[in-house]
Amino acid sequence: MAPAITGPQLSNGPGASIHHAPDLVGEDLDAKELLAAWPVLSEEDRRRAFSLLSRPEAEDLFLALPTRDQAELILALPVSERRSWIRLLPPDDAADLIQHVPKEEREVLLSLLDDATRSQVSGLLAYAEDAAGGLMNPHYARLRPDMTVTEAITYLRKYAAEHRDTTYYAYVLDDEQRLLGVLSFRELFAAGPNQRVADCMRTDVVSITEDQDQEAVSRLFQQHHFLALPVVDSAGKMKGVVTIDDIVDVLQEEATEDIQKIGGSEALDAPYWETSFVAMVRKRGMWLAALFLGEMLTATAMGYFEEEIARAVVLALFVPLIISSGGNSGSQASTLVIRAMALGEVRLRDWVRVLLRELASGLALGAILAAIGLVRIALWQSLFGVYGDYWGLIALTVGLSLIGVVTWGTLMGSMLPFILRRLGFDPASASAPFVATVVDVTGLIIYFTIASVVLRGTLL
Repeated sequence: MAPAITGPQLSNGPGASIHHAPDLVGEDLDAKELLAAWPVLSEEDRRRAFSLLSRPEAEDLFLALPTRDQAELILALPVSERRSWIRLLPPDDAADLIQHVPKEEREVLLSLLDDATRSQVSGLLAYAEDAAGGLMNPHYARLRPDMTVTEAITYLRKYAAEHRDTTYYAYVLDDEQRLLGVLSFRELFAAGPNQRVADCMRTDVVSITEDQDQEAVSRLFQQHHFLALPVVDSAGKMKGVVTIDDIVDVLQEEATEDIQKIGGSEALDAPYWETSFVAMVRKRGMWLAALFLGEMLTATAMGYFEEEIARAVVLALFVPLIISSGGNSGSQASTLVIRAMALGEVRLRDWVRVLLRELASGLALGAILAAIGLVRIALWQSLFGVYGDYWGLIALTVGLSLIGVVTWGTLMGSMLPFILRRLGFDPASASAPFVATVVDVTGLIIYFTIASVVLRGTLL
């Protein structure tokens, strides 16, 4: 862990010399090192260290920070310094930052922007945060269809000097701002100087709607490998562009949320160290309590088969083995299917194919575990004689139960995400602990039902 930064509070802002506080880190601050240490620093240490950077280094650091940290840093700065920092951001990033500050601070930050940018940011804030409209940048390179290639290149050279972040493609619009076509810079430079833009543009444009969900947008980027995609409204008028750097953040955010849900917890909605203790306990405790209530059904099932257990105590020895195998197989299946859904590899209409595939997988995996279980029981019987005269029937019971429980767990784990998606819920809610809890209860029923059939007239 990086050492905490200490030293006197400074008020002279970014650009101050490190020598004003030589005890702060012992050597000149480096923006890259500070960025690496940023997650483990307190808010006060972050502000102090930031104030010691030169302006160019401070800008590099500020632009590299996650949006949540940018928002916290701006609110920690004196009011007189906030204007220059929020104006450093493009409109889409400024909108993201404002969404991360308390509501009472939003109007104050909006007032620091110039009129044109404030209008653009206000428009972006009207969209849902996870929609394409909330991700897009309203700045993009636009061309008229009647321009010559030479005119287009001259214009784009000037545009790129001010808007490098969105200068990936040039979009051709008509007088009503409807999207007609797109040109990459390679295509533009390869065209003849007097050729019209309309003659060399591509009209088969892949576009996204302003209300399209960010996960769907990320899949389009993955499918087509574009650096940017145009955003259009219902009338086909272009509103902005979503760039690949925005989608990288989305993918990380969505993957983090899914992993946390799969682990049996609510999504934290903030980095681990920035989540309060109360929020952490609440988000984890609710799921644990629900799972605990579910596991109580296991005790109920055990009580239902109390008579069988009393007659053949040896059956109780294999209860953890049976139910954990089913839970593990179900957790595997749910995790694989949830991730395949997130990547667009599996869709709702594929449920029958997945069912058949997982049925075969469950039977094969159950047979493998059953074989291992049979060998283990036979070995222990030959060495210690612990299972008595009917050890063969016990081994058969365990083997068949493993095949049944593992197959059932695999089917449950693979189908539950489909059911949740069909009902409109997030498939990631079919967390591994939840699947394991459901399979634990049903696994006991399968185990003791098979035992009552195989061992009837002997131990039962």
